Amino acid sequence: MSKKIIIGITGSIAAFKSVQLISDLVKKGYLVEVMMSESATRFITPVCIQSLTKRKVYVDTFDDENPAIITHIDIVKDADLFMVVPASAHTIAKMAYGMADNMLTSAFLAATCPKLIAPAMNVHMYENAITQKNMQILKDTGVVFVEPIAGLLACGDVGKGKLADESVLLEMIEYMLMPKTLQNKKILVSAGPTQESIDPVRFITNHSSGKMGYALARHAFLLGAQVTLISGPTSLAKPYGVEVIDVVSAKEMHDEIMQRVHDYDYIIMAATVGDYSCQTIAQEKIKKSDDTLTLQLQKNQDILYKIGQQRSSHQVICGFAMETQDLIQNAKQKLKKKNCDMIVANHLKTKGAGFQGDTNVVSILTPDDIQHYELMSKNELSVLILNQMKQWEDEKC
Repeated sequence: MSKKIIIGITGSIAAFKSVQLISDLVKKGYLVEVMMSESATRFITPVCIQSLTKRKVYVDTFDDENPAIITHIDIVKDADLFMVVPASAHTIAKMAYGMADNMLTSAFLAATCPKLIAPAMNVHMYENAITQKNMQILKDTGVVFVEPIAGLLACGDVGKGKLADESVLLEMIEYMLMPKTLQNKKILVSAGPTQESIDPVRFITNHSSGKMGYALARHAFLLGAQVTLISGPTSLAKPYGVEVIDVVSAKEMHDEIMQRVHDYDYIIMAATVGDYSCQTIAQEKIKKSDDTLTLQLQKNQDILYKIGQQRSSHQVICGFAMETQDLIQNAKQKLKKKNCDMIVANHLKTKGAGFQGDTNVVSILTPDDIQHYELMSKNELSVLILNQMKQWEDEKC
């Protein structure tokens, strides 16, 4: 059954941005009901919205088509989310103090579902202590805010007040609708490749894209966890709501992880960390001369092994294995040697698996079980891994 989202639009120049958001939500299969303040109709028309949702847009509290139904009460009873986007300072003030003087504010007060507010206004209005106080009142009741961004505003001022980007709004909608199975959990994820310098212009690396680790960090956030992502160099956009620490070398990744190793409930080593680095990094570019070039390499510290040696009993540790031969045998050895709770073994040679792609084929090993999985997206796999880590933790307890 489709999730039902109530969208409230208020009087802000950013109201036009809600049109694209509503269009995309409908395309994604959500049931979208829209309410507008009278001021909002000065910026966009109800007819515009109705053409997208194919449903009546509500403005007047007393515009009830059926006398037996009180619309602002009935419409929110089965709602999964109530979102006000954009939210003006005026409407935020009314919602904070329970004023129900139009359809939007009346329905907001009657709704018992999760609530999400995306403000958009002049920077001085947003930063005003009164607006901040009103927002805090709503936050204290459980309302979640999507912070506006800084930039050139319609009034000509520059500062924080622009409506958050649509990609962030969509991410936060998904966040609000996801079950918070990892609420109060702290999760550390590593992702991507590392780069080991040869000279100022060359380095040794691998084919990792970071997609698996980024998907894990994103979904851990969506499931309610506090997430830190330690990432080697990638071209991926940073996941919203996640603390991202950028590193380059294996040593940098080692240092960032080991200083935090005791602070997290789950640690997921999805990064493809380089096994070796140059003993000496040339200070200047190495000129091409002989037909061959010999590099002296030294072994990098094994981060997952060190985590396993220093782990606390309450922690759940997940590593990854990627081999071109004897995958399961090597993964079993890694599970035991690294003192992990779980190893995700990537079937590199299977079509659709491995580096760079958006799908994977894996086997998940625990000390007393092996589960083999067919081709799935890395997003689906990330949820599977996180759920299995939660299940493993519950069984240990």
